[in-house]
Amino acid sequence: MTFKPIRPQKITVQIADQIRASILTAAFGPGEKLPTERELCRIFGVSRPSVREALNILAAAGLVESHQGGGTTVRSLVEASAGSPLSELIKYERERALDVIEVRKSIEACTAFYAADRALPEDVRRLEKIVSEMEENLATETPSLDLDADFHIAVARATHNVVWLHLMQNIFDAMQQFQRGVWRAVYLTVDDHRTLYRQHRDVFEAIRDRQPESARTAMLVHLGFAEQRSGIYVSRNGADRTVSQ
Repeated sequence: MTFKPIRPQKITVQIADQIRASILTAAFGPGEKLPTERELCRIFGVSRPSVREALNILAAAGLVESHQGGGTTVRSLVEASAGSPLSELIKYERERALDVIEVRKSIEACTAFYAADRALPEDVRRLEKIVSEMEENLATETPSLDLDADFHIAVARATHNVVWLHLMQNIFDAMQQFQRGVWRAVYLTVDDHRTLYRQHRDVFEAIRDRQPESARTAMLVHLGFAEQRSGIYVSRNGADRTVSQ
């Protein structure tokens, strides 16, 4: 057996490896900002040139993107290389959003199942906080559109499967304008918002209580309701195929 000499890694490579590991374990999700260069210098105990070189390594690998004056954000692991074709498709062919919801039913039934099996205490606390804020909005008749998206992303994060997390973030980014249209036009009554709250709470409680099959079923019930209401929205606005901006 031939041994090879040990070569110490450059500081920049060690920094890049730690940040890469944080991204691939979903400590930082798609679109989230990394700590500032100054903060990273403090965390790693290194100089700013070392941090910048490490970030350049990650940018070259397509894992992060730096913005002038805006810090560094995590890129999606599954995004298209040229814009967002899915977003454009939904924008000009509104009914294609129903195809996306059909796909979501398959994906999110599994994310709920595995979240119930794998969620850590911090995942449960994150979901509980979102559901509690939904309940507060219900009391003041405030729509919970942004919380709805946060909840589904948090469920994906609780699977600890980084691909599902990035995939779900991409889908929600592409669906954003369509979802806003649905909430403005279809989810209008207190009963609608109460139903949505109960459905999200059912998913949360199944995950909290570690009941994978119940979580899967609750998510399918919720997305079936969303699919039905989205279908109403599409049929009402069939003449105008472009999602309003």
